[in-house]
Amino acid sequence: MPVIYDFGANNGLNIPYYLSKAEKVVAADANPVLADQMRERFKAEIAGGRLVVENCVLVAGEQAPEVPFWLHKTIDVKSQFPTPTERPEDYERVILPAKRAVDIIRAHGEPHYVQIDIEYYDHVVLRDLFANRIRPPYVSAECQSVKCFCLLVAAGYGAFKLVDGSSVHERYARHEIQTTQGKKLYAFPPHAAGPFGNDIRGPWMTDDNLFHVLGFSGLGWKDVHASRVDQPDPKHRPRPRIAIDF
Repeated sequence: MPVIYDFGANNGLNIPYYLSKAEKVVAADANPVLADQMRERFKAEIAGGRLVVENCVLVAGEQAPEVPFWLHKTIDVKSQFPTPTERPEDYERVILPAKRAVDIIRAHGEPHYVQIDIEYYDHVVLRDLFANRIRPPYVSAECQSVKCFCLLVAAGYGAFKLVDGSSVHERYARHEIQTTQGKKLYAFPPHAAGPFGNDIRGPWMTDDNLFHVLGFSGLGWKDVHASRVDQPDPKHRPRPRIAIDF
């Protein structure tokens, strides 16, 4: 049974959408308070075996069972595993349980889609997944670094889309999605990761075209989506000054 993985799930904003797309969702977040919020909100789904919440720092390679993690004191989405280089006084250093993303996937089943948003560590987890021959049909990662895009291309992904995190709740406020029960309208809340796969508007781009868009719009709060099962439209010439998700 294919599974959707939400790595860096925060307080579970993505979970209702993912539950509509798959029979099982695995959500992981390092922050114990946010993990408890997910467990409380989705008691029924957890009891029914449709949702698993992993409270752990997502790591790659060999790591200790517990590792230092930096919790942001006021903005939870800025919490991170790498040591902060800007305004370290805004963070609290804590010791938390750690798990490899690879091991979580091996424990819970073949991925249909993997969403990665773990603040300056996405590319490290991506590299570890690909090195262990985990290459799901759909994957996305936040593009704080061009390394994520380069890893996706090197891993053989050939079709791409780009989603702007800051405008998801506006651009996809009343959006038709494909669910396990057919099509329906769905409203993505602020700070949600937004749609994936063919729920994202517009044609798939080639790697060259996505590189052009990234060069124009820059890196940051943008998710690069990649597919191994869809074909890009080589004739599609995106116009990034108008929009950056197509």
